[in-house]
Amino acid sequence: MTMHKSIFAILALSVALPLSAQAAESYTVDPNHTYARFSINYLGFFTIQGRFDKTSGKVTLERAAKTSSVELAIATASINTGLNIRDKHLKSPDFFNAAKFPTISYKSTMMHFNGDMPASVDGNLTISGVTQPVTFTIAAFNCGPDPTDPTKSRQKCNADASAQIKRSNFGMKYLLPAIGDDVKLVFVIEAVKD
Repeated sequence: MTMHKSIFAILALSVALPLSAQAAESYTVDPNHTYARFSINYLGFFTIQGRFDKTSGKVTLERAAKTSSVELAIATASINTGLNIRDKHLKSPDFFNAAKFPTISYKSTMMHFNGDMPASVDGNLTISGVTQPVTFTIAAFNCGPDPTDPTKSRQKCNADASAQIKRSNFGMKYLLPAIGDDVKLVFVIEAVKD
C-alpha cells in the first residue's frame, strides 16, 4: 500500500468511526419527570384518573436507520389516584396484585416514523404477568438542549404517547362492566442523553 493510500484509509476510518458511533443515541429516563397516567370510566357516570409515580427505563434513538426503541419499568405499587383507600384496593389481587407483580413493563418492538419524527411505537405491555401487544401513538416529541441547564450541554428528549387498552385482556375483570373495560394509558417521558 502506497503512502497516499495509507493516509486516505486512515482518514476514511477516522471519519467513519464517529459517524457510526453517533448513529445510536442512548437516553436514560428521568424518574422525576416521567410517569404513566390512566383514565377509566366508573359506573358510566364519571372518569377516574390516576398515575404511577415511579418509572425507569431507556430510550435509544437511531433516526437515520429508523430503528429506535424504548423500554420502561413502572413500579405497580406507585399507583396514585389521590385516594388512599382506592389505591390500596387497586394494589390488591382484584386489580394489579402489586405484591405478586411489582413491575409493569413496556418493551418496544418497532418504532414508526413520519419523516424524521417518531409517530408511533409497537411493543409488548406486561401487566399482572400478562403480556399483550400495544401500539402507542406519539402526540409530542422533542429533543434538544435542556432549557434548564445554564451550560446547554445536557441533551434531553421528551415525548407524550397514548394508547387504548382493555383491562380484561390483562386478567383484570373485577366489577366489569360497572368499572369500565377500556382504559386510556398515557406515557409522559423525559429522558437525558447518556
